[in-house]
Amino acid sequence: METFFSFLERRVDDCASLLCVGLDPHISDLPEATAAAALDFSLRIVRETSSCAAAFKPNAAFFEFFGPEGWDALKQLIAAIAEESARLGSMIPVILDAKRGDIASTAEAYAKSAFERLGADAITLNPYLGRDSIEPFLGYPEKGAFLLCKTSNPGASDLQDLAVARSPLTEDFRTPSVPLYVHVAELARAWNTRDNIGLVVGATQPEALARVRAAAPELWFLSPGVGPQGGDLATALKAGLRKDGKGMLINVSRSIARAENPKKAAAALRDEIVNVQRDMNREERKGR
Repeated sequence: METFFSFLERRVDDCASLLCVGLDPHISDLPEATAAAALDFSLRIVRETSSCAAAFKPNAAFFEFFGPEGWDALKQLIAAIAEESARLGSMIPVILDAKRGDIASTAEAYAKSAFERLGADAITLNPYLGRDSIEPFLGYPEKGAFLLCKTSNPGASDLQDLAVARSPLTEDFRTPSVPLYVHVAELARAWNTRDNIGLVVGATQPEALARVRAAAPELWFLSPGVGPQGGDLATALKAGLRKDGKGMLINVSRSIARAENPKKAAAALRDEIVNVQRDMNREERKGR
Protein backbone atom coordinates (compact mmCIF):
# COMPACT_ATOMS: atom_id res chain seq x y z
CA MET A 1 0.00 0.00 0.00
CA GLU A 2 1.25 3.48 -0.87
CA THR A 3 2.14 5.66 2.10
CA PHE A 4 1.04 9.26 2.44
CA PHE A 5 4.46 10.72 1.86
CA SER A 6 5.14 8.67 -1.26
CA PHE A 7 1.79 10.02 -2.49
CA LEU A 8 2.83 13.56 -1.58
CA GLU A 9 6.22 13.24 -3.26
CA ARG A 10 4.57 12.07 -6.47
CA ARG A 11 2.41 15.19 -6.46
CA VAL A 12 5.44 17.38 -5.73
CA ASP A 13 7.19 15.88 -8.74
CA ASP A 14 4.09 16.27 -10.94
CA CYS A 15 3.65 19.98 -10.25
CA ALA A 16 7.29 20.92 -9.54
CA SER A 17 6.10 22.78 -6.46
CA LEU A 18 6.41 22.78 -2.68
CA LEU A 19 3.55 25.24 -2.23
CA CYS A 20 0.73 24.26 0.12
CA VAL A 21 -2.27 26.53 -0.41
CA GLY A 22 -4.18 27.26 2.79
CA LEU A 23 -7.95 27.52 2.55
CA ASP A 24 -9.03 29.83 5.37
CA PRO A 25 -12.35 31.52 4.59
CA HIS A 26 -12.20 34.37 7.09
CA ILE A 27 -15.59 35.95 7.67
CA SER A 28 -14.13 39.34 6.72
CA ASP A 29 -13.25 37.97 3.27
CA LEU A 30 -16.75 36.65 2.52
CA PRO A 31 -19.65 38.58 0.95
CA GLU A 32 -21.91 37.10 3.62
CA ALA A 33 -21.39 35.00 6.73
CA THR A 34 -22.67 31.68 5.41
CA ALA A 35 -21.27 28.23 4.82
CA ALA A 36 -22.14 28.55 1.14
CA ALA A 37 -20.04 31.70 0.87
CA ALA A 38 -17.12 29.97 2.63
CA LEU A 39 -17.36 27.09 0.17
CA ASP A 40 -17.53 29.39 -2.87
CA PHE A 41 -14.54 31.38 -1.60
CA SER A 42 -12.48 28.21 -1.12
CA LEU A 43 -13.51 26.66 -4.44
CA ARG A 44 -12.39 29.79 -6.28
CA ILE A 45 -8.95 29.52 -4.68
CA VAL A 46 -8.76 25.83 -5.58
CA ARG A 47 -9.62 26.47 -9.22
CA GLU A 48 -7.15 29.34 -9.46
CA THR A 49 -4.20 27.61 -7.81
CA SER A 50 -4.55 23.87 -8.43
CA SER A 51 -1.82 23.74 -11.07
CA CYS A 52 0.71 25.17 -8.55
CA ALA A 53 -0.46 23.41 -5.39
CA ALA A 54 1.49 20.50 -3.99
CA ALA A 55 -1.28 20.28 -1.36
CA PHE A 56 -4.33 22.13 -0.08
CA LYS A 57 -4.85 22.80 3.63
CA PRO A 58 -8.41 23.73 4.67
CA ASN A 59 -8.65 25.02 8.23
CA ALA A 60 -11.49 23.18 9.97
CA ALA A 61 -12.26 26.07 12.34
CA PHE A 62 -13.50 28.37 9.60
CA PHE A 63 -16.00 25.73 8.51
CA GLU A 64 -17.01 24.46 11.96
CA PHE A 65 -18.01 28.04 12.77
CA PHE A 66 -21.09 27.54 10.58
CA GLY A 67 -22.23 24.38 12.37
CA PRO A 68 -23.62 21.41 10.37
CA GLU A 69 -23.76 23.49 7.18
CA GLY A 70 -20.08 24.33 7.54
CA TRP A 71 -19.14 20.70 8.09
CA ASP A 72 -21.04 19.76 4.94
CA ALA A 73 -19.29 22.56 3.05
CA LEU A 74 -15.90 21.24 4.19
CA LYS A 75 -16.79 17.77 2.95
CA GLN A 76 -17.92 19.22 -0.39
CA LEU A 77 -14.66 21.16 -0.65
CA ILE A 78 -12.53 18.06 -0.15
CA ALA A 79 -14.59 16.19 -2.74
CA ALA A 80 -14.20 19.10 -5.17
CA ILE A 81 -10.42 19.02 -4.74
CA ALA A 82 -10.49 15.34 -5.71
CA GLU A 83 -12.51 16.23 -8.81
CA GLU A 84 -10.07 19.00 -9.73
CA SER A 85 -7.21 16.55 -9.22
CA ALA A 86 -8.83 14.10 -11.60
CA ARG A 87 -9.20 16.85 -14.18
CA LEU A 88 -5.48 17.63 -13.88
CA GLY A 89 -4.51 13.97 -13.94
CA SER A 90 -2.57 14.29 -10.67
CA MET A 91 -4.05 13.77 -7.21
CA ILE A 92 -3.55 16.71 -4.84
CA PRO A 93 -3.34 15.81 -1.13
CA VAL A 94 -5.70 17.52 1.31
CA ILE A 95 -4.26 18.27 4.74
CA LEU A 96 -6.99 19.00 7.29
CA ASP A 97 -5.75 21.67 9.68
CA ALA A 98 -7.60 20.59 12.82
CA LYS A 99 -4.85 20.22 15.47
CA ARG A 100 -6.64 17.33 17.15
CA GLY A 101 -5.22 15.78 20.30
CA ASP A 102 -6.98 13.30 22.58
CA ILE A 103 -6.77 9.68 23.68
CA ALA A 104 -8.46 6.30 23.30
CA SER A 105 -11.92 6.20 21.73
CA THR A 106 -12.01 9.99 21.32
CA ALA A 107 -8.88 9.93 19.16
CA GLU A 108 -10.32 7.03 17.17
CA ALA A 109 -13.48 9.05 16.52
CA TYR A 110 -11.44 12.06 15.39
CA ALA A 111 -9.43 9.85 13.03
CA LYS A 112 -12.54 8.28 11.51
CA SER A 113 -14.13 11.70 11.15
CA ALA A 114 -11.15 13.16 9.30
CA PHE A 115 -10.21 10.22 7.13
CA GLU A 116 -13.42 8.25 6.60
CA ARG A 117 -16.17 10.87 6.83
CA LEU A 118 -14.45 13.92 5.37
CA GLY A 119 -11.99 12.11 3.14
CA ALA A 120 -8.90 14.14 4.12
CA ASP A 121 -5.50 12.72 3.22
CA ALA A 122 -3.65 14.08 6.25
CA ILE A 123 -4.30 16.01 9.45
CA THR A 124 -2.45 18.25 11.90
CA LEU A 125 -2.20 16.84 15.44
CA ASN A 126 -1.12 18.05 18.86
CA PRO A 127 1.20 15.35 20.27
CA TYR A 128 1.17 16.72 23.83
CA LEU A 129 -0.79 13.70 25.15
CA GLY A 130 1.81 11.24 23.88
CA ARG A 131 1.98 8.45 21.34
CA ASP A 132 -1.34 6.83 22.22
CA SER A 133 -3.10 10.08 21.27
CA ILE A 134 -1.84 9.88 17.68
CA GLU A 135 -1.78 6.09 17.24
CA PRO A 136 -5.39 5.90 15.91
CA PHE A 137 -4.36 8.25 13.09
CA LEU A 138 -1.21 6.26 12.35
CA GLY A 139 -3.39 3.21 11.89
CA TYR A 140 -4.21 4.61 8.46
CA PRO A 141 -0.81 4.10 6.72
CA GLU A 142 -2.01 5.76 3.52
CA LYS A 143 -2.91 8.90 5.51
CA GLY A 144 -0.56 11.49 7.00
CA ALA A 145 -0.15 13.08 10.43
CA PHE A 146 1.70 16.37 10.88
CA LEU A 147 2.62 16.82 14.54
CA LEU A 148 2.89 20.31 16.01
CA CYS A 149 6.58 20.79 16.73
CA LYS A 150 7.74 24.42 16.52
CA THR A 151 4.84 26.66 15.61
CA SER A 152 4.92 30.16 14.14
CA ASN A 153 2.76 31.98 16.70
CA PRO A 154 4.28 34.53 19.13
CA GLY A 155 3.50 32.43 22.22
CA ALA A 156 5.14 29.26 20.89
CA SER A 157 8.14 29.68 23.19
CA ASP A 158 5.96 29.51 26.32
CA LEU A 159 6.16 25.70 26.14
CA GLN A 160 8.03 24.64 23.03
CA ASP A 161 11.36 26.18 24.06
CA LEU A 162 11.40 24.65 27.55
CA ALA A 163 14.48 22.52 28.19
CA VAL A 164 13.83 18.81 28.70
CA ALA A 165 16.17 15.93 29.46
CA ARG A 166 18.00 14.58 26.42
CA SER A 167 15.82 12.11 24.54
CA PRO A 168 16.74 8.44 25.09
CA LEU A 169 15.94 7.95 21.39
CA THR A 170 19.16 9.61 20.31
CA GLU A 171 22.76 8.62 20.88
CA ASP A 172 23.86 12.26 21.00
CA PHE A 173 24.49 12.98 24.66
CA ARG A 174 26.83 15.93 24.15
CA THR A 175 24.22 18.20 25.71
CA PRO A 176 22.22 17.19 28.80
CA SER A 177 18.99 18.81 27.59
CA VAL A 178 17.22 20.02 24.46
CA PRO A 179 14.24 22.29 23.81
CA LEU A 180 10.91 20.48 23.95
CA TYR A 181 10.40 21.02 20.20
CA VAL A 182 13.62 19.12 19.43
CA HIS A 183 12.43 16.29 21.68
CA VAL A 184 9.15 16.20 19.73
CA ALA A 185 11.10 15.97 16.47
CA GLU A 186 13.16 13.07 17.82
CA LEU A 187 10.02 11.28 19.01
CA ALA A 188 8.35 11.79 15.63
CA ARG A 189 11.35 10.32 13.85
CA ALA A 190 11.25 7.24 16.10
CA TRP A 191 7.48 6.85 15.69
CA ASN A 192 7.58 7.17 11.90
CA THR A 193 7.61 3.44 11.19
CA ARG A 194 4.90 3.70 8.51
CA ASP A 195 6.22 6.75 6.62
CA ASN A 196 3.18 8.80 7.58
CA ILE A 197 4.45 11.29 10.20
CA GLY A 198 5.56 14.83 9.43
CA LEU A 199 6.10 17.94 11.55
CA VAL A 200 4.61 21.42 11.68
CA VAL A 201 7.60 23.76 11.87
CA GLY A 202 6.99 27.47 11.37
CA ALA A 203 8.94 29.50 8.82
CA THR A 204 9.32 32.43 11.21
CA GLN A 205 12.29 31.01 13.14
CA PRO A 206 14.97 29.71 10.77
CA GLU A 207 17.34 28.70 13.57
CA ALA A 208 14.67 26.40 15.00
CA LEU A 209 13.93 25.10 11.50
CA ALA A 210 17.56 24.15 11.05
CA ARG A 211 17.67 22.50 14.44
CA VAL A 212 14.56 20.43 13.74
CA ARG A 213 15.97 19.44 10.36
CA ALA A 214 19.12 18.20 12.08
CA ALA A 215 16.99 16.17 14.53
CA ALA A 216 14.72 14.73 11.84
CA PRO A 217 16.68 14.80 8.56
CA GLU A 218 14.21 12.74 6.50
CA LEU A 219 10.81 13.96 7.74
CA TRP A 220 8.51 16.30 5.82
CA PHE A 221 7.73 19.70 7.36
CA LEU A 222 4.54 21.70 6.98
CA SER A 223 5.79 25.27 7.37
CA PRO A 224 3.37 28.17 7.84
CA GLY A 225 4.43 31.74 8.57
CA VAL A 226 5.64 33.09 5.22
CA GLY A 227 4.02 36.43 4.43
CA PRO A 228 1.92 38.31 7.01
CA GLN A 229 3.49 36.44 9.95
CA GLY A 230 6.94 37.64 8.90
CA GLY A 231 8.68 34.49 7.69
CA ASP A 232 11.18 34.98 4.86
CA LEU A 233 10.73 32.34 2.16
CA ALA A 234 14.34 31.97 1.03
CA THR A 235 15.71 31.92 4.59
CA ALA A 236 13.17 29.29 5.66
CA LEU A 237 13.90 27.05 2.68
CA LYS A 238 17.65 27.20 3.20
CA ALA A 239 17.19 26.24 6.84
CA GLY A 240 14.59 23.49 6.40
CA LEU A 241 14.93 21.75 3.05
CA ARG A 242 16.34 18.25 2.97
CA LYS A 243 19.50 17.52 1.02
CA ASP A 244 17.36 16.30 -1.90
CA GLY A 245 15.71 19.72 -2.17
CA LYS A 246 12.38 18.43 -0.85
CA GLY A 247 10.94 17.82 2.61
CA MET A 248 9.06 21.10 3.11
CA LEU A 249 5.58 22.27 2.25
CA ILE A 250 5.44 26.05 2.40
CA ASN A 251 1.93 26.91 3.50
CA VAL A 252 0.55 30.26 2.33
CA SER A 253 -3.05 31.37 2.84
CA ARG A 254 -3.80 35.09 3.05
CA SER A 255 -1.12 36.24 0.61
CA ILE A 256 -2.81 34.15 -2.07
CA ALA A 257 -6.46 34.47 -1.08
CA ARG A 258 -6.32 38.25 -0.77
CA ALA A 259 -4.22 38.83 -3.87
CA GLU A 260 -5.84 40.62 -6.80
CA ASN A 261 -4.99 37.57 -8.90
CA PRO A 262 -4.61 34.42 -6.74
CA LYS A 263 -3.41 32.38 -9.71
CA LYS A 264 -0.53 34.74 -10.40
CA ALA A 265 0.30 35.03 -6.70
CA ALA A 266 0.51 31.24 -6.35
CA ALA A 267 2.59 30.89 -9.50
CA ALA A 268 4.98 33.60 -8.31
CA LEU A 269 5.47 31.83 -4.97
CA ARG A 270 5.98 28.50 -6.72
CA ASP A 271 8.60 30.06 -8.99
CA GLU A 272 10.36 31.74 -6.07
CA ILE A 273 10.63 28.40 -4.31
CA VAL A 274 12.05 26.78 -7.46
CA ASN A 275 14.62 29.58 -7.79
CA VAL A 276 15.80 29.09 -4.21
CA GLN A 277 16.09 25.34 -4.79
CA ARG A 278 18.12 26.00 -7.94
CA ASP A 279 20.44 28.41 -6.11
CA MET A 280 20.97 25.90 -3.30
CA ASN A 281 21.81 23.15 -5.79
CA ARG A 282 24.27 25.45 -7.52
CA GLU A 283 25.96 26.37 -4.24
CA GLU A 284 26.17 22.72 -3.24
CA ARG A 285 27.87 21.78 -6.51
CA LYS A 286 30.38 24.59 -6.05
CA GLY A 287 31.20 23.34 -2.56
CA ARG A 288 32.10 19.85 -3.74
